[in-house]
Amino acid sequence: MASLSFPVLSLPRVFKKTSGNGHIALYLGKRDFVDHVDSVEVVDGVVKVDPAGLDGRKVYVYLACAFRYGSEDLDVIGLSFRRDIWIKRVQVYPPTDGNNSKSPIQEALLKKVGEQGCPFAFQMPTDLPCSVSLQPGPNDSGKACGVDFEVKAYIANEPNNIDEVIEKKDTCRLMIRKIQFAPANNKAGPKADITKQFMMTDKPVHLEASLEKEIYYHGDPIIVKVKVNNETNKIVKKVKVSVEQLTSVVLYSSDTYAKAVCTEEFGETINANSTLEKSFQITPLLSNNKEKRGLSVDGRLKDEDTHLASTTLSQGDKEVQGIVVSYKVKVNLIVSSGGLLGGLTASDVTVELPLTLMSPKPAGECSVLPIQLFLRNFS
Repeated sequence: MASLSFPVLSLPRVFKKTSGNGHIALYLGKRDFVDHVDSVEVVDGVVKVDPAGLDGRKVYVYLACAFRYGSEDLDVIGLSFRRDIWIKRVQVYPPTDGNNSKSPIQEALLKKVGEQGCPFAFQMPTDLPCSVSLQPGPNDSGKACGVDFEVKAYIANEPNNIDEVIEKKDTCRLMIRKIQFAPANNKAGPKADITKQFMMTDKPVHLEASLEKEIYYHGDPIIVKVKVNNETNKIVKKVKVSVEQLTSVVLYSSDTYAKAVCTEEFGETINANSTLEKSFQITPLLSNNKEKRGLSVDGRLKDEDTHLASTTLSQGDKEVQGIVVSYKVKVNLIVSSGGLLGGLTASDVTVELPLTLMSPKPAGECSVLPIQLFLRNFS
């Protein structure tokens, strides 16, 4: 006879929010949902409904992805500083379909909630952005601008009637995050080179730069290998290595903003008709950019620590709306002609490399618990 085995859950805790009138309560097993590029984890949960307090109305749940470009306290004279990128609504009470299949998370929640539990599930498309916030300035107040995701349960007569006033006491909501982790397979890093010729010289400067690998994790040092062949009569005064964050805001149009998140200058002198081959190390950190307004950081649910926004991974040529983040490494050679006017006639040679900056997938994302243990500790 086969031995019995219990389903396993990755639920170290449960997230719950109850409406002001106590007639509905929203339950989620987690608040971080992983985007695997070709698919996104299903957002599933349960709403506990007390039919006695509905007065003939229905209960709906929506999942919304929105771009917030102004603080809520600026919402005056009826202007909205929030634009929905994607929204999906479902009716959970009374139930409308005969689909009885439930996820292990929903099964566990329903065992605790009881007969008043109504399950729901949303499948997000793959072209939605990840949760990203734009870092406010030192004197800014209110909620930061950026992309966020909200699960909201509410009591109403219709799912989306603009003329129907839904009171706050009839709603409950939880913010969630859509996140991406670095792929498991790390490939060889990019390489780029450039040859530049200056006036008054018939020989060029050749610059080559490369990265050891394609993907770097937040907080890890980035090793940039640089090769220089200076065939000119000019002098390379120093080598400047920087990392730039590129934030593309894709809404009504596409605008891209570049901000340096790490810049290091190395006093490497390369004389005329000389070569250099050396590796330079830089580490872009949010802690060194706390005052930089408009910098993209990974979304956060409360005031927990975060880091620079991760590179946005997308599938093929599919355009992602909202905020798209990328990075590049720039290597500059500051070249001087020497002599009395050397500083005044300085020029530079620049090469750029794409950089993927992300978080690794946690080795033990959550503890694995049998349903019975989960329910015993759930209150």
